[in-house]
Amino acid sequence: MESSTTQPADGRSLSQEPWQLKLFRKSLKKQQKLNTLLKVMGDVNGQKCLLITCGDNNGAMNWHFKQHGGTWSWADAERDSITQISQMTGDPVAEMDKDHPALPFADDSFDVVMTIDVHEHLQNPPAVNRELARMTRPGGRVIVTTPNGDAKKLAVRIKLLIGMRPEDYGHQVIGYDVPDLEKQLQQVGLKPYANSSYARFFTEIMELLINFAYVKVLSKRSKAKVEKGQIAPQNIDQVKSVEKTLKLYSVLYPFFLLVSKLDFLDLSKRGYAVVVAARKD
Repeated sequence: MESSTTQPADGRSLSQEPWQLKLFRKSLKKQQKLNTLLKVMGDVNGQKCLLITCGDNNGAMNWHFKQHGGTWSWADAERDSITQISQMTGDPVAEMDKDHPALPFADDSFDVVMTIDVHEHLQNPPAVNRELARMTRPGGRVIVTTPNGDAKKLAVRIKLLIGMRPEDYGHQVIGYDVPDLEKQLQQVGLKPYANSSYARFFTEIMELLINFAYVKVLSKRSKAKVEKGQIAPQNIDQVKSVEKTLKLYSVLYPFFLLVSKLDFLDLSKRGYAVVVAARKD
């Protein structure tokens, strides 16, 4: 699935766009993630929205959501990501403590509260779920996406076989499947009403090759410091350290994209990342 955004919506040429958007245009899973979440979220014009992330975020996703509409606030758990999000959006970014995820927003503040790949990083997901319910207005929606926690899926087994463990991604667990997330949200009084998934086998394998190359090889050679759990370049110094490899990847990208399009051959019930949407009465 390709991104619906092929060039900056603010009129800049591709040569002028920030490095974060250039990387995003060459992504596989992140583009599928954006398109899936936009579809689940729908029209948010005139609504107040909050996006919570947990590292592995250079601000490109935030930029695309801001272009989509609505009035957005942001939160993240990693200082590096906070800096990148602020630079990309021009907005302040709240810092979330992963152990005590209390956020500086009033009760019933938002029409939409969304988390992207947060729960799998936390030792105590119920704490963040209580925050999600607290900050959402009555009638508002909570949207959660995580990696699929089904350890029997083939690409998950391949990851473990080649040494890409949850901790290499900064995760406490592999992820959560749809019923797991629905149960978590129900426990804080939210009512699930929709679910979706993205990134099937071929996309996941291409993404695994990219992550493996960065985590196991390139990050160890990087002149810029790479924190544990970072699976892709997160700042301009890290990008410069792998500049030659990124140029090679740009050449190879059409091949990666072509393989990703074979996802239609994966007939399993859900993809390797899942989304659950719930409503607050």
